[in-house]
Amino acid sequence: MANAEQDNPLYIVAIGASAGGLLALQQFFDNMPADTGMAFVVIQHLSPDFKSQMDELLSRHTSMPIQKVADRLALEPNNIYLNISMTQMEMQDDYLLLTQLPQSQHVDLPIDVFFTSLAKQLGARAIGVILSGSGRDGSEGVEAIHRRGGMVLVQSPASAQFDPMPRSAIETGACDLVLKPEEMPAMLVKHLAHPAEHFLQVGQELELTGSEADYAEIFDLLHREYNLDFTKYKIGTVGRRIRRRMGYRHLQQVSEYLEILSANHEEIDNLYHDLLIGVTEFFRDEKAFGYLEATIIPELFASLSPN
Repeated sequence: MANAEQDNPLYIVAIGASAGGLLALQQFFDNMPADTGMAFVVIQHLSPDFKSQMDELLSRHTSMPIQKVADRLALEPNNIYLNISMTQMEMQDDYLLLTQLPQSQHVDLPIDVFFTSLAKQLGARAIGVILSGSGRDGSEGVEAIHRRGGMVLVQSPASAQFDPMPRSAIETGACDLVLKPEEMPAMLVKHLAHPAEHFLQVGQELELTGSEADYAEIFDLLHREYNLDFTKYKIGTVGRRIRRRMGYRHLQQVSEYLEILSANHEEIDNLYHDLLIGVTEFFRDEKAFGYLEATIIPELFASLSPN
């Protein structure tokens, strides 16, 4: 992949949009600098009966080159790529892999498919954005990106022309920030300059652990809101998840984060779901459950006596 050297890895921003997505995309790219070093892949729900004019429509809102995707295409920084109808698009071995589908086959959940493959390939360098749209497409994909340490931004439902897709993504608990489309570019630029992953790595040096009183107050906020006692959880697991949330806000002190939690119910909800995803990650492991179903459970039943 171009620009993928260790000292300058490529971050890919995958943007899922459906009904009402054009306005959101225009607002997004109106505010996105053309020289961030990121690559942008736009995934829409496209009808084979109509020719998409998205490249022409978006070109009025950005100076970045825009092109429709092709099989085995290597992504370049500061470029925008658009999916095409009747194809399933995935990331594989640092390239876009397109699978042509027959006319009789419906393209199911193209956003989920691409987001999931992107998460597997890029891990923390995967960024998922969900904009206006109907249905639930993208919900599984944002969970995949979140589990691999990537960043997830979702359009605020109040600003979306169609809010089912954003609401569904938010309900997964895998969303890092809920923003208007025009607010997202500034956050992405900050993230690229200081990835949350970096804040996690240097957390000990910057003494992000905070005081016991700070943690106790955070746990108390969560308990009052959700009636769940996080003091019983391993402090290492909880601490990492708190530092992850702090990283996205570029905070260095737990006391600073506590102030935000005290005034922002949405951030309390984000932390709550982030903690649940972290401590229940095993139960989202398809391979683990597949092994249980195919091997462990049959052996247990086979070992039972007839009585």
